[in-house]
Amino acid sequence: MINVDIIKKDFPIFQNTKELIYLDSTATALKPNSVIDALSGYYSRYSANIFRGVYDISEHATKEYEETRSVVKDFIHARSESEIIFTRNTTESINLFVNGVDNKLNRGDGIVTTIMEHHSNFVPWQQLAKKRNLVFKIIDIDEEGNLQKDWSVHVTKKTKILALSFVSNVLGTINPVKEIIKQVKKINPHVVVLVDGAQAVPAIKVDVQDLGCDAFAFSGHKMVGPTGVGVLWVKKELLETLTPYQYGGEMIRSVTAEETVFADLPHRFEAGTPHIAGVIALKHAIFYLQKIGLQNICDHEVRMAHYFCKKLEEEFEGKITVIGPKNRKSGVVAFTVKGVHAHDVAQLLNEDNIAVRAGHHCAMPLHERLGIEASVRASFYIYNSKEDIEKLIFSLKKIRKIFA
Repeated sequence: MINVDIIKKDFPIFQNTKELIYLDSTATALKPNSVIDALSGYYSRYSANIFRGVYDISEHATKEYEETRSVVKDFIHARSESEIIFTRNTTESINLFVNGVDNKLNRGDGIVTTIMEHHSNFVPWQQLAKKRNLVFKIIDIDEEGNLQKDWSVHVTKKTKILALSFVSNVLGTINPVKEIIKQVKKINPHVVVLVDGAQAVPAIKVDVQDLGCDAFAFSGHKMVGPTGVGVLWVKKELLETLTPYQYGGEMIRSVTAEETVFADLPHRFEAGTPHIAGVIALKHAIFYLQKIGLQNICDHEVRMAHYFCKKLEEEFEGKITVIGPKNRKSGVVAFTVKGVHAHDVAQLLNEDNIAVRAGHHCAMPLHERLGIEASVRASFYIYNSKEDIEKLIFSLKKIRKIFA
């Protein structure tokens, strides 16, 4: 059981902004002291570039940086550190992968994704399909926000890529990724599966070996880590065949006027100076979540989401509509308020120091499918309590009266 009062003491933003009710962790999570201290520690004690120096602070920075790769490997149960690539975010991770598989696809090959995807896992594949004259198929959802039961009809012997999210950033749906991948591989063993795990890693134990996927992408900032750091995991045998995304320093073994030999994995995919402080701080974010326990985090999120949905049903008599599965298993709750635009709701909530997200949440195809222009999203995490929800409900009642 999570003690929110104790947890909040780890997050200095609550000491600096005492009235803040932060319900936007799906966009980015707040940062604990241990992560902030790791960032500050790099800049104040051993701020040097990695790999390039034979002096003490450079070697220390390199050690800390590469140690994070090992921590990430264990966190998602990868086989080797050489499968872990550091990027800026999930978006860059997916684009890196799309670029890498580009030359493996031919006219008429198929890409399958879902209608619930974040733009980051939709637009790159859509554009690749246009560029290569590929068949782009989209799995629909049912009325509760789960993938349609006959989704497998979209997968054929011509399908080369399946790209899907582990957890929807709007619906809160947790897709049965392991079962889906197992069925897909039965239909066509050669399908390459990429999972967008951005909304999963903050609260769900991930084992990429057990899932059976070929690639997995996520961001540090959604899991109490720093912004500007992402991870792409790719099976080594596949990663060895991918084309580098960028060219430049640190991703080469040797260069002559005539030829370039790329560095070994994973460094051939990490051109230039990375966000060193951010990567180092990422491992401290992982340590923080592991100390609390991912199952405890997941259970707390779900309790908060269920309590909020229950209060909405009791207090608003159908004037507020929740989007997504009734049997909610994540902390994401998007909703619409009858007669009030989502942006107006968010702006008025802000007057009560309540931070929520409003808009299409980088999921315009999904909102179009749902027949709505925008939604309000409250996302619950380790520092949220029932008291936060009571204040949110009170503010929503005020908003309803204003627009009644």
